[in-house]
Amino acid sequence: MGLGCMRMSGLGGARSSTDEEGIATIQAALEAGINFLNTGDFYGMGHNELLVGRAIKGRRDQALISVKFGALRSPSGQMLGIDVRPNAVKNFAAYSLQRLGVDVIDIYQPGRLDPAVPVEETVGAIADLIKEGKVRYLGLSETGAENIRRAHMVHPVAALEIEYSLGTRFIEKEILPAVRELGIGLVAYGVVGQGLLTGSIGNDLPATDFRRLFPKFDPENLPKNLEKVSVLERMAREKRCTTTQLAIAWVLSRGKDIVPLVGMSRPARVAENLEAFDVSLTKADLDHLERTFALGAIAGERYPAQMSHLAAK
Repeated sequence: MGLGCMRMSGLGGARSSTDEEGIATIQAALEAGINFLNTGDFYGMGHNELLVGRAIKGRRDQALISVKFGALRSPSGQMLGIDVRPNAVKNFAAYSLQRLGVDVIDIYQPGRLDPAVPVEETVGAIADLIKEGKVRYLGLSETGAENIRRAHMVHPVAALEIEYSLGTRFIEKEILPAVRELGIGLVAYGVVGQGLLTGSIGNDLPATDFRRLFPKFDPENLPKNLEKVSVLERMAREKRCTTTQLAIAWVLSRGKDIVPLVGMSRPARVAENLEAFDVSLTKADLDHLERTFALGAIAGERYPAQMSHLAAK
């Protein structure tokens, strides 16, 4: 299991913890054996990297740090696009190394690719950083099978970070077979579907909740989707686990080459989410979930139309 650190700095909703809570959560994760820390230089405009750097001070050998880069933001937080040109890649890496307080980044990956910049150029810049000893492994994020293959021809790709859960299974058609063919690990984010698969939300999302922007949470689709989630809730009660633990356990069941990335911002969540490893799923359980959450079962696209450029291509 990996620790997603984004929410500690407020991207995609309000900050969910203080700096002290965030640091305590990272350290609790390391002490529990979760050594994969996922951050991005644009999470809180550098705040998240500084936080991770403080948390791992004196513990660098315990942590495998994965960094996304490339997203451009204004001082107010407005998204301004993406820059993954070679010189920008190296510039972003220099600042990340400084903020994290480390000599080398373990996994370095563009948050998204830019169709105007050949993937070979972006990946080539990361390959240069690997040769210089500033990066250990090449990663990719939210991109399709063709770009994965093109990148892998330039330099071996170690990991692909992409959304994958019971409610979001589009990767099973082409992307998952491609990474398995090439021997690339998969880092699955969104394993509880932005909270949809936790059983903790209802039809009355507050008007200020950022998730209302997303089609699966709109007033037409949400009630239908919650009917599906009720199946997960019933199974969780039968197994005496939380719905969240069950959703994580399903991702864990998909293969040893898949690491579920779980966003946590309070220390108590670490032990709670690790209990997902104790959830046993029988063939009958998996078949039942397969029927309920088949590809397309959750209504609504992954992103609203104005954000469709963020989806893997």
